[in-house]
Amino acid sequence: MSQDFYKKILDNNKKWVESQLALDPDYFKDLSKGQQPPLLWIGCSDSRVPANEIIGAKPGEVFVHRNIANMVVHTDMNMLSVLDYAVNVLKVKHILVCGHYGCGGIKASMGNQSIGIIDNWIRHIKDVYRMHEEYLNAIVDEEERFNRFVEINVQEQVFDLAKTSIVQAAWRNGQDLTLHGWVYGLNSGYVTDLDVNLTSNVDLDEVYRLKF
Repeated sequence: MSQDFYKKILDNNKKWVESQLALDPDYFKDLSKGQQPPLLWIGCSDSRVPANEIIGAKPGEVFVHRNIANMVVHTDMNMLSVLDYAVNVLKVKHILVCGHYGCGGIKASMGNQSIGIIDNWIRHIKDVYRMHEEYLNAIVDEEERFNRFVEINVQEQVFDLAKTSIVQAAWRNGQDLTLHGWVYGLNSGYVTDLDVNLTSNVDLDEVYRLKF
């Protein structure tokens, strides 16, 4: 079965190339000349949340970084490298942190069961929960508490993004850059804009006091 799947994805690639060339013979030639995406997407690694497809974007329109539970961790050199390149080289105008309801990483962080090496990553998510523990624990319904934590986590990651030296330097230099927070619904396909939109107009001293 695994070999059948592997052959299938190779065949799918050929069909995709043929379909693109049928629409535009210069499609790949033009795409290879460079990229100027207006958006950096920081999302979850979950296979059910494909950045381009959700927003109907074409290749070349979205620069993407993904990790478990769409975290902005200040010691994550992978994320920081992507962020630096997106902001300072590609000059993206929007950075979007997109979480999703039903996130396994968020769910795991709400319990105490050891999963393995991923426990070290989930520690960061647990820290977010601890910041809002009193509020979240007051939500009796478990599903509602789960969904609310997904939302709060996204908001906190946007705030952490605003605190990075990369974003702050861009804003100081007058760069047109806006941060956004979304949550995607696996069971509906729709996104919820959490209305946390930060721009260069935000006072940098205030950024450190931001909370949901």
